[in-house]
Amino acid sequence: MKRRRWRDALLQQEDLNFLLTNRVPRIALTRFMGWFSKLRNPLVREASIAVWRLFTELDLSDAKKARFDSLHDCFTRELLPGAREVDADPGVLASPCDAIVGACGAVEGTRVFQAKGFPYEAAELFGDAGAMEPYRDGCYVTLRLTSSMYHRFHAPHDSQVERVTYISGDTWNVNPIALKRVERLFCRNERALVETRLQGSGHRIALVPVAAILVASLRLHCLDLLLHLGYRGPKRIDCDTPYRKGEEMGWFEHGSTIIVFAPAGFTLAEGIVTGQPIRMGQALMRLP
Repeated sequence: MKRRRWRDALLQQEDLNFLLTNRVPRIALTRFMGWFSKLRNPLVREASIAVWRLFTELDLSDAKKARFDSLHDCFTRELLPGAREVDADPGVLASPCDAIVGACGAVEGTRVFQAKGFPYEAAELFGDAGAMEPYRDGCYVTLRLTSSMYHRFHAPHDSQVERVTYISGDTWNVNPIALKRVERLFCRNERALVETRLQGSGHRIALVPVAAILVASLRLHCLDLLLHLGYRGPKRIDCDTPYRKGEEMGWFEHGSTIIVFAPAGFTLAEGIVTGQPIRMGQALMRLP
C-alpha cells in the first residue's frame, strides 16, 4: 500500500511526468526499447518485469503463459481461452481492446477532441480528407491502453479489412497529461488507418491505432508485417481480409491508443464515458 501511494504521488506530478516522458529523445528511446525488450536474458527479463510492476498494476493472472521469454513476450502476451467475453449482439460494435475510454461522442463535422478544449481535424489524423468523409457527423471513441494492459486488439464486428494506410510520425506520450498540453497530438504520432466494412450492414468502420513513446511498432495480421519507424514499404495497402467478431487483428508492442470511428447513426453504448475502463469484447457502440 505504501508503494502504491508513493508511486501514484510521483506519477501525478504533471510537470515531472511530462518532462520524463516527452522532453527526452523520444524516437531514439523508442528504438532502444524495441531492441532491449526482445533480449532473451533471464536476468534482464526478471529485472525489467519487476521494475514494470513497481510503476503499474500489472496483472498476469489471465495470461496464457506463466513464464515469458523476454519483456516483449510479456508485453504482447496472449490471454487464456475465455478470459474475455465478446458481446454477440449483431447490433453492437464491441471494444477492440482493453482500455480506458478517452474523449468520445459525436463527430462535429470532421472535428473531434483529444481532450477537453483540444480539438483536432480527423481528416488530418486519417491523412486523407476523402477517407474521413464516411464518418462526417458520425461517432467516435478514443481507447487508451496503459502499459500494463493486454496489448492485442480484435475485430469489433464481423467485418472485412479493405485498406491499411501507414503514416509515420513522432512518438509523443499519449497519456492524459500530454493530451492536455500538446495540440493535435494524435495527428503528430506514428499511426495506421485500418478501414473496414461490416458484413451484413455494409457500414464502414475505421480503426486508428496510434503509437507512442516506447511503442512505435504495430503488428497487423492482415498484412503479415510489422509497421514501425523504420518501415519503408508502401504507405497505402489494399486488403481483402475477413474477420469474425472478436478475432485477433494484431497487437501493439507496448501501451498506446486506438480511435474507433463509425458513420452517422451509430451511438455510444450505455456506460461509455470518459475515464471508464472497458475490456475487449464489451459493448462500445450501437448500430443504427
